[in-house]
Amino acid sequence: MEIVIKLSQFLLSLSLLIILHELGHFIPSKIFKTRVEKFYLFFDVKFSLFKKKIGETEYGIGWLPLGGYVKISGMIDESMDKEQMALPPQPWEFRSKPAWQRLIIMLGGVTVNFILAFVIYIGMAYAYGEMYIANTAIKEGYWIENVAMQNAGFKTGDKILAVDGEKMERFDNAINSKIVMGKDVLIERNGTEQHIKIPNDFIDQLSKQAKSPLVALRMPFAIGKVATESVNQNLKPKDLVIALNGQKTKYFDEAKTILENNKGKSIIASVLRDEKEIQIPVVVSKEGKLGVMPGALEMESLEKLGYYKVSKQEFSFLESFPRGIEKGKDQLIGYGKQLKMIFNPQTKAYKQVGGFAAIFNIFPSTWSWEVFWNITALLSIMLGVMNLLPIPALDGGHVIFLLYEMISGRKPSDKFLENAQMVGFILLITLLLFANGNDIYKAIVGK
Repeated sequence: MEIVIKLSQFLLSLSLLIILHELGHFIPSKIFKTRVEKFYLFFDVKFSLFKKKIGETEYGIGWLPLGGYVKISGMIDESMDKEQMALPPQPWEFRSKPAWQRLIIMLGGVTVNFILAFVIYIGMAYAYGEMYIANTAIKEGYWIENVAMQNAGFKTGDKILAVDGEKMERFDNAINSKIVMGKDVLIERNGTEQHIKIPNDFIDQLSKQAKSPLVALRMPFAIGKVATESVNQNLKPKDLVIALNGQKTKYFDEAKTILENNKGKSIIASVLRDEKEIQIPVVVSKEGKLGVMPGALEMESLEKLGYYKVSKQEFSFLESFPRGIEKGKDQLIGYGKQLKMIFNPQTKAYKQVGGFAAIFNIFPSTWSWEVFWNITALLSIMLGVMNLLPIPALDGGHVIFLLYEMISGRKPSDKFLENAQMVGFILLITLLLFANGNDIYKAIVGK
């Protein structure tokens, strides 16, 4: 069932983005009286799952879910319709329209992508608000278990104050993403501020280890499940371990250290059970374990126990606009930084480029509209930015040629555009194979 939920979210998000992107080309084409021969969701190589002609346009659904397209008359595109281009230009064709109209048609898709992302972020701000924990409220720092972070010089208990000079106001996923793309992190350790430089190959280091957050909240040692083979059956789910061997364990990371130091020993655990403190003898394995699975506490319980104060910021309809625009702008800038890192060989970030499997895996196995819209907004930004790359066969490549024409007053020849389209198509196929090859490699090696 989980795979069905993930697949449903993936296909719904992908379909929504493709249809709206292609509508961005379709609508201005119609406004400028340019004929659109086909409008397809997914590619109809050899055959289509569904098609219906309405007026001059054939609408359909292809079988290959790698994208979609609109076929505009008189335009050199992926269809490579040389026969049509060999005929005299017709008034309804793309090539017969003024350059400024062709430019608007080509920019329509990415424009819709960016507008969609901002609209989603505005809607999410209004509908869901924002749950957060103020960074200043995290008095005893973060849990740093990530090996790459430790190698860079971070330690559990560090407070993350700023990344590249930007003050961190809240704890959320933005801290992790900003560190990944950052160069300099200001921390506070034992009351003293210091800077830590992020290594150039930091992303490559992350790819070589088990996935874990860069920084996480320090959590209490709550027991989620006791293994059937564990000798410590006197421990119960929902027990909260507050001391081991006479040493207080406010956080799970502290408990891990104490257990490591008492391997193979019998010790006393102090636990809170039904709001009462009891003493329980336990045996620590040779691996420094109790034979239990840690459990997660609800934020309400963490607040009640005095760990963290969770705040919620709600936005009125009008307030949601600037907040949504700010969120969209941050995501757009952040993705631009990611691309910059990917094209920098020193970072080795290109190894983490993913294809359709990577996109599929970012969707959760349980349905959440909030998560779905958040992912869809991010993918819309990614699709818009990628389509703006100055590669022939992408919208950005067509835009470059149109700008050249508008500035120089000379239109590139159809032969040149055909050759450029072919080069761009080969380049796109290469990138597609590389990205999806990365997915396959990671699946095989388990990273």
